[in-house]
Amino acid sequence: MAMIQASMFSECLMRKVHFNAILPVDPFMPGMFRGPLKTAYLLHGYSGSCDDWFTRHALGSISLMNNLALIMPNSENHFYVDDAQRSDMYGEFIGRELVEFTRKVFPLSRERDDTIIGGISMGGYGSLRNGLKYSEVFGHVIGISPAIILNEVTGSEFKPSIPGVELGYYESVFGDLSTANGRDVDVFWLSKKMKDEGALFPDVYFACGSNDVLVFENRRFHEHLDGLGVPHVYDEGPGTHDEKFFEPHLIAGLARLDLDRLPELPNPLWTD
Repeated sequence: MAMIQASMFSECLMRKVHFNAILPVDPFMPGMFRGPLKTAYLLHGYSGSCDDWFTRHALGSISLMNNLALIMPNSENHFYVDDAQRSDMYGEFIGRELVEFTRKVFPLSRERDDTIIGGISMGGYGSLRNGLKYSEVFGHVIGISPAIILNEVTGSEFKPSIPGVELGYYESVFGDLSTANGRDVDVFWLSKKMKDEGALFPDVYFACGSNDVLVFENRRFHEHLDGLGVPHVYDEGPGTHDEKFFEPHLIAGLARLDLDRLPELPNPLWTD
């Protein structure tokens, strides 16, 4: 296994951007890869960084045992969406530029079904939004406790889910909140638009704890996809917005992807 800290100049963001990678080096041929590799692009949560993934020890084993490359970019609390006026095209960076760059640098598969996007909390939202928006790139989406919060921040009675984060922050991220529910920052609107246009949907898995403040919008999105007739898997069970919920359900999401070997999940999966 190789753990790599890298940087690139992003034209979408007009600056140098850091990302980490975990690559499964062939144990019988040091320095060699058994490519082309399946790839998971993993998005961190609010106030985090790409270094957070290195603390999840199961990921190294998952990469090595399944010949799976893991690419983990930085986001800077921008929810992985686009702001053309500020040259902060995070969605375009995640959905196109980063994928194209890493495919040139590493021996990654170019097949849609071998390309996964996943994330936790803010990154869970980012994986849903960009997995849908760039569905021709990503064949699989894994959203763990996704921060589907747009209806909360555009409602008449704003009560922040993230302590200390005020409405102005969300305006800086999502733009004009009065129009946000009619743009592709809204996963409800985006999925409805895709369905109306006959777009190809990725395989979608998302999960949220029943004691998580985000669970109500996650349930609504599950019901919304059901109403559209979009196949997906939604898992809900005991748990809140913390690591005890995040890691086992990230593994559960990966376990659906016909990988050969994964660390054992708790039995039962849902634990207090």
